[in-house]
Amino acid sequence: MPILLATFYFFYFSIVGVYIIFMPKVLAMSGYSASEIGIIFAAGPMVRFLLPFAFTRGLKLNVNTFNMALLVMFLSSAAFYYSIHDFYMLLFASIGLGAGMSLVLPYVELIALSAIGKERYGKIRLFGSVGFILVALVLVKFLSSATVALLFLVTLSFLTAVIAFFIAKRSHKQERIIEEIKNDIHLLTDWKLWLGLTLMQVSFGAFYNFFTIYETDYGISLDTTIYLWSFGVLAEIFMLFFQGKLLKGNLLFILQITTFVSAIRWLLIFLFPQNIIILFFAQSLHALSFALFHSAAISYLFHLYKHKSLAQQFFSGITYGLGGFSGALLAGYIYEFYPKYLFLSSSAIALMAFGFIYLWTQNSKTKLVL
Repeated sequence: MPILLATFYFFYFSIVGVYIIFMPKVLAMSGYSASEIGIIFAAGPMVRFLLPFAFTRGLKLNVNTFNMALLVMFLSSAAFYYSIHDFYMLLFASIGLGAGMSLVLPYVELIALSAIGKERYGKIRLFGSVGFILVALVLVKFLSSATVALLFLVTLSFLTAVIAFFIAKRSHKQERIIEEIKNDIHLLTDWKLWLGLTLMQVSFGAFYNFFTIYETDYGISLDTTIYLWSFGVLAEIFMLFFQGKLLKGNLLFILQITTFVSAIRWLLIFLFPQNIIILFFAQSLHALSFALFHSAAISYLFHLYKHKSLAQQFFSGITYGLGGFSGALLAGYIYEFYPKYLFLSSSAIALMAFGFIYLWTQNSKTKLVL
């Protein structure tokens, strides 16, 4: 199972690399405005946000549903190839890709946490970061047209679907566990926690969707921008490999530290958009603001709630879904009308995320160190 999981993460996050590093630039080259790019990239996260609520109304996340999601993911990536010059068709393809991927990753994350534990999780998950960085370094050398990026997207989606199919085939025991446990997640009661986690992802909207455009508009070459992306992922890989001992400590304290560091990271990009040394330093903070934050968040939710599958679904749906949707949409309009202040707004949002997570730690039931 560890080899299958590592291979899945490698190909899955290669898709993410193509999607968030190159697709915004491809759409900009194809004549789309910043607000249109924001809308397209907000559609998938919105679907990701809505889907978990279907599981509270009777929909079962089982192998059949999972395999259907794999098919939707692949067909939607293929649809990108044929709809690149049609806004509404591209929007529909983005919705389908978001729906498929939003079901696939949480299901596999749950299997990974159950099979290998949070201490070993990072050493398996880092293969996703390797895939992300390799596709960035390879594709930047071959990105002569939009077609090249789209072919990468389709091919990687197919490989991800094949590996994930075999993972699901070996996880029948996990499926029975998923179906037996009742929902114990109360979003309104735990709103401070969920709002803090969501705002963290909202702050990433500018980075995921506009960092490449932002830096190249400031005169940084595309090659250098890709190196910045790659350096951030190298820092992420380093953290994923060594984070096991950190995750044995107070996960809530880790969430506070990582959200605060993220606010500093976005502020540095705002203040020094052309300073290569500072930009590389800001990217080194990706080790905390993404790698450690993500691992601490899913581990904390895994221990906090009994319905572990739905907890991962909501984390993916609410934080990466609603947060990603809001972040992409907000970043699109800010960059179109107030481009200078794009990352200043991200810094303020990350600071709010820190504030709400801090308030959550004051709740008596969260005093437990996991």
